[in-house]
Amino acid sequence: MAPLGAETIVPGHGPVAGPELIGGVVGYLRFLQGVAAEAKPAGLTPLEAARETDLGPYAGLTDPERIVGNLYRAYAELDGVEPGGDIDAVSALTDMVAYNGGRPLTCSA
Repeated sequence: MAPLGAETIVPGHGPVAGPELIGGVVGYLRFLQGVAAEAKPAGLTPLEAARETDLGPYAGLTDPERIVGNLYRAYAELDGVEPGGDIDAVSALTDMVAYNGGRPLTCSA
């Protein structure tokens, strides 16, 4: 996104801001890829991986249950699914609710 010269960013987590968000988003995506790269070969499901992951600097992000859906995507890409290709959305959403303590999801993104 940086090369596009965006002045306004509408992130998946947090308030609308400027290009200063790009580094944090890239860091979060790399973090997710790292979690998936370790957890998937260890036989963990995305939900198990999310539950075992210390979110560290990302712990304050809104809608933390989204890590589960993001891990479903990362696992699929590790399996060779093209970016944006189909994932098991029902399982991902069900596991997001489980990660959220059984409470309904509040994110409408």
